[in-house]
Amino acid sequence: MTTDLSLRDSVEIQGDILAGFKKDNVSVLFLKFEDAARARDWLRRLTPQISTTREVAEFNERFSEARQASGGDDPKSLTATWLGVSFTYEGLRMLATTDPFPTAPPVGSGLEAFKDGSAQRASALGDTGDNRPENWLFGNGKNQPVHAVLKISADTERDLQSAIEAQRIAAAECRVLIVYQQNAQTLLGSRRGKEHFGFKDGISEPGVIGFDRPNPNKPDEVDGHPGTRLIPAGEFVCGLDNDRFSFPRDQYPEWSRNGSFQVIRRLAQDVPGWWSQVAVKLEELRRAKAVPEHATTEWLAARMVGRWRSGAPVCKYQDRDVPNNPTAAKDNDFDFRDDPEGLVTPLWSHLRKTEPRAGLQEAPDKPPFPAKDLNGRRIMRRGTPYGAPFDPASEGPGGPDDPRGLLFICYQADIQRQFEFIQADWMDQRNFPPNRDSQEEIPPGHAKPRPVPGRDPVTQNCLDPETRENTPVDFESRDAAGLIEHTPLSFAQFVRTTGSVYAFMPSLSILRGLCEGRLTPVGQNGTQTGGQTGGQTGGQTGTQTWGQTGGQPKPQPVKAYPCDEFIRVPDQYRKNGQSQYWAFHGDRCRVISIADGDAHTDRRVEDDTWLTSWTCLQGIGRVDCVLPVPDQQDPAGKSWYWVFHSTSGRQQYRLVSITCNGGRYTTALERSDRDLTYWGSLSGVGQVDCWLPVPDQQDPTGRTKSWYWVFHTTGGRQQYRLVSIAGGSGHTDVRERTDRELSQWTSLNGLSRVDCFLPVPDRQPVGGPFESWVFSGQSYRRISIAGGSGHPDRLVDGDRTCDNWASLG
Repeated sequence: MTTDLSLRDSVEIQGDILAGFKKDNVSVLFLKFEDAARARDWLRRLTPQISTTREVAEFNERFSEARQASGGDDPKSLTATWLGVSFTYEGLRMLATTDPFPTAPPVGSGLEAFKDGSAQRASALGDTGDNRPENWLFGNGKNQPVHAVLKISADTERDLQSAIEAQRIAAAECRVLIVYQQNAQTLLGSRRGKEHFGFKDGISEPGVIGFDRPNPNKPDEVDGHPGTRLIPAGEFVCGLDNDRFSFPRDQYPEWSRNGSFQVIRRLAQDVPGWWSQVAVKLEELRRAKAVPEHATTEWLAARMVGRWRSGAPVCKYQDRDVPNNPTAAKDNDFDFRDDPEGLVTPLWSHLRKTEPRAGLQEAPDKPPFPAKDLNGRRIMRRGTPYGAPFDPASEGPGGPDDPRGLLFICYQADIQRQFEFIQADWMDQRNFPPNRDSQEEIPPGHAKPRPVPGRDPVTQNCLDPETRENTPVDFESRDAAGLIEHTPLSFAQFVRTTGSVYAFMPSLSILRGLCEGRLTPVGQNGTQTGGQTGGQTGGQTGTQTWGQTGGQPKPQPVKAYPCDEFIRVPDQYRKNGQSQYWAFHGDRCRVISIADGDAHTDRRVEDDTWLTSWTCLQGIGRVDCVLPVPDQQDPAGKSWYWVFHSTSGRQQYRLVSITCNGGRYTTALERSDRDLTYWGSLSGVGQVDCWLPVPDQQDPTGRTKSWYWVFHTTGGRQQYRLVSIAGGSGHTDVRERTDRELSQWTSLNGLSRVDCFLPVPDRQPVGGPFESWVFSGQSYRRISIAGGSGHPDRLVDGDRTCDNWASLG
C-alpha cells in the first residue's frame, strides 16, 4: 500500500509550518509599511526567496541522513538559509487594497482573533499586570504598528547576519521600516535543544498526515517516533482535511487556503529567580511532609514541567533523570490515564496543562477522553531561545540581568480554537482539569470539595487579575496511611510576555497575488490558480522562444526598479543608433532600448514577462546577476552566460545560452545549478551582487584573461575584489586582488551597496574613458573609469531618481 506523502512536495505551503526550519540561528524582523505601493515592490523582490515546504523537507532529510552517517555530528558543508513571511490583518489590508473580511468574521472564531490582534485579546490570555501590552516591545497597538513579520533562519551566525543585512537594505529601499528585531539562537554544548530553565524543548510536536511517514504497525503514529500521533494537516494548514470538531474547512476565506495563522510571543525568563523559587517551595513541601526524603530541586522542577531536564517523562522515570538515555529523552509513548489525581505528574504541570493526552476527564468520576479527541487543539511550535545562558559569575552577557527567554512561534489553522484555547482555557484556568471542586460525593481521604488544580506555574501569571492575590496550585501527595493530602503552593511569576503578534503566513500563490495588490492566488507564470494546492513548475531543459508565456496572462505593470541586472540583446546592440537590453527586476523581465547621443533617450520595447517564460530560468524566482562568458559571445548566433541566483537564501549559478535567429531568441539551460564553491576566485563570498568588466582588460577571443571587479555581500556589507577568467573550455578563474571597501571608488562615495552596472552604450571607446550607470535602490548615478594603470574613476552625474527612466516606470 502506497503512503500519500504529497505534502512534502508542496511548493505552495511556506516552509516552517509543516517542515520546520530547524536552524541554530534565527532572526525575526517586525516590519511596518510606510507606503503600500513600495511595500508591494518589497514583497515582489522577497517572494522568490521565500522557502517552500518542499525545499525545507528535502534539505532536512539530506541533513538527517548526513548526520546519521557521521555518527551524530552536524554536517558542516550542508547549510541553508530559510526565509518565511507573514502579515497581520492590517498588513494584508494595505497590500491588497481591500479588506480581507468584507463581512465580519464569525464571532468566537480564529478569524476574529486574527482580525482583533493579540494586544486586543491580551487580558483574556492572562497578559495582565507586568504582562499587559503597554509593556510590550512590539505588537502592543500603541507604538509602531506591525504589518509584516519576516523570519530568517540559518545554520551559521555569519550566514544569518549576511541575510539580515540584505533584508535590511531591501526594506530600506522600499520604505519598509523595521519596528523591532529579535534574534534567537540554539543554546550550545550540554544546553543544546533546551530552553533557559534547562529543560529539553520541542519533544511533543505532532506528526502530520500526508507529510510524516506512518508506522506500518500503528498507522496513527509517526514511523520511528512511538507515541507521536499523526494529526490531520488541516489543523495547521487552512483548507486541508481537519478534525471533525474543528472549524469547517470550507468556511475559511479563499485567500487562507494553504496558509497558516501564526502566533509570535517574546517570553522573558528570570532563570535565577525561577530556580530560587523552586528551592523555597521544596522546603515548604518538606515541612508539610508532602515529598519523599530524596526529593531535590531537580525533582520538584521536573514535576512542574512534567519532564526531567533531559526530556525523559516523569511518569516513566519518577525518581531521577536519565540523561544518558537518548530513547528516554525523546519519549512520547505515554499518557496519564493511570495517574488521574496527578500524584506523579501534577495536574497543573506544564506538560499536562498544554497537552493532557489521554488523561483528561470531564470530571473526576468520568472516564478520560481519547487522546485523538484533542487533535483539534494541537499547535505546531517552532520556538528558539534568545539571550545568553545564565552565568552567575558573569558581569556581561549571561549575567543575572541579561535579557533572555524564549521566542515562541506556533502555527495553527484556528488561533482561537488552538493557541488561545490552550493558553486561556487550559494553562491559565485554575479549574483545569475541570470540576474537581464539585460538591458531588468525594472519595474518602479527599478534601470536600477538592481544591482546584491551579494555573500553570511555569509560564503563567498566577496573580488573580481582580484581587491581585497569588492563587496557589494544589500539590497532591499520599500520607503514611495512603490517603491523599492537598498542599497549596503559591508561585510568583518568572516568565513575562514582552511582545506578541498574530499574523498569517500565506501560500506562495497568494504572495504573488499580493505583489499585484490583490488577495487572489497567482501561479508562477501569472496564472490564476483558483486556490489549488498545485505542484511544482517543471524544470525544463529544452529550448523555448523567449518572451512567450504559453498563453498565460502577463504580470501587471510595475516599476522595474530596484534593478537586478541588464543583459544586452545580442543582435540589437548599437544597431541604427539604438541598443536593447533585457532588464531584470524581481520575478520578471522587460525589454528596453537606449539611444546613442547626449540625451540617451530610453523607451520600453516590451512589457514585463515572468522569468518562467525563459526556459533557461525555470526554477529561478529572481536573478541576482549575470556574467557573459567572455569568449562565448556571438551576436548573430549563440551566446553563453553564467546566471547567479538565490534559492532559500543560498546563492547558486547555472550556465545558460541565448540563440539569436532572425529576431527570435531561444534559450536553453546548458548546465544545472552549482554552488559558488566551484569558483576559486569567489572563495569566502556570501553572495555575488554584480560584475563590472575592467573595460580595457577584456579578450573576446579567449587567448588571454578577461578581468572583472566583483561586488559581493559578505558578512553583512558589500565589498569588491578583482578576478580574472581565462578563455578556453575550463574558463579558469583566479582572484587577482583581495577584498576592498566601496570607499576605494571615488565615484561610489556615499553608496553602501551597488545593485548593478549598465555601461553607457556609446561611451565605451577603445582606451577609455569608459562610462557606466550605477543603480542602487531607487536611484542611479553616472560614473567614468579611465583606462590604463590604476583605472582612476570619477563621478560624472550625481544621484537621480530612477523615475527619470521612462523605460523603467
